[in-house]
Amino acid sequence: MSETPASPGVATETALAPPAAAAPAGAPGGSRGVALGWLLAFALAALAIVGWQWYDTRVQAAALKDELARRLAEGEARNKEALGTAQDASKLVRELEAKVETLEGGLAESQNQQVALEALYQQLSRNSDEWALAEIEQTLTIAAQQLQLAGNVKAAILALQNADIRLQRIDRPQLAPLRKVIERDIERLRVSPFVDVAGVALKIDNLMEAVEVLPLAMQQRPPPQSAAPASAEDAGNIVARLAREIWQDLRSLVRIQTLDQAEVPLVDPGQAFFLRENLKLRLLSARIALLQRDAKSYRSDLQAARQWLERFYDTRDPNLAAALAMLRQLAETDVAIALPDINASLSAVRDYKLTREKSQR
Repeated sequence: MSETPASPGVATETALAPPAAAAPAGAPGGSRGVALGWLLAFALAALAIVGWQWYDTRVQAAALKDELARRLAEGEARNKEALGTAQDASKLVRELEAKVETLEGGLAESQNQQVALEALYQQLSRNSDEWALAEIEQTLTIAAQQLQLAGNVKAAILALQNADIRLQRIDRPQLAPLRKVIERDIERLRVSPFVDVAGVALKIDNLMEAVEVLPLAMQQRPPPQSAAPASAEDAGNIVARLAREIWQDLRSLVRIQTLDQAEVPLVDPGQAFFLRENLKLRLLSARIALLQRDAKSYRSDLQAARQWLERFYDTRDPNLAAALAMLRQLAETDVAIALPDINASLSAVRDYKLTREKSQR
């Protein structure tokens, strides 16, 4: 519950009522002085309130002024930033316009090139059959050379199959006899025996590389002998242990070894170099004989290489045993197999081209 405050004048009179009643009736100046004192106090309080309000207003005005100055500074900074952003955007727009102009020029040029290419394609499409026949003839010519020189049957079959696919894409009834000839050549190559010339040549190359690291027979060394453990007596006797070590050193100076061969040819380092080179030349000669289908020279070179390996190299080395086994396997390969040719397909393509050219004249 709230009570209504009384006015200052009423409160003063109520508070001073008992003294007034006690004062004598003839002293009116005392109550007047008290009233003036209260009035002066209220005036000072009002003046203090007014001064405080004035000071508070000044403080708020100063704070408002500082806030306004800060806001203005921030606004100016943002304006500068916006101005810089606008300048960058304007610069970027100019660059984009230049790029757009360049792209438009490139697009116009590409359109012109496209028109030219379309015209060229239309011009070439009129002679597509001639181009296809020329490519087929070139492919079959290369395949025939590979078949004759290297015996590459797989490449010849692949070339014939590609030629048949090209003819099938042309889809002309006049090409049916030509496709039949190609099919016959493909079947003849599939059923005919052939030599994997590339695989055999690769094995010979591997043997030529292995010759460099295979150990010679003169480089054989006996296995090292383990030293006998010292007995308990020798461990305490320094003289006996020293004598045992001297005796073991003297025994290691001379070694007696039983060799598998009757005699081991001694080859100095210079001769070892020429031995390896001559062996590689033998293998290279066998590789050339393989490409020439010369079975006699091929087997002779491989036999000579095998004899040199067995005589001059360490037969106990497992790598040498593998090399000898490879040489025996290669010597059993028959390189003089007669391979079929694809001259029928090549002649059929050429005859068809000549007939077409004559008909166009």
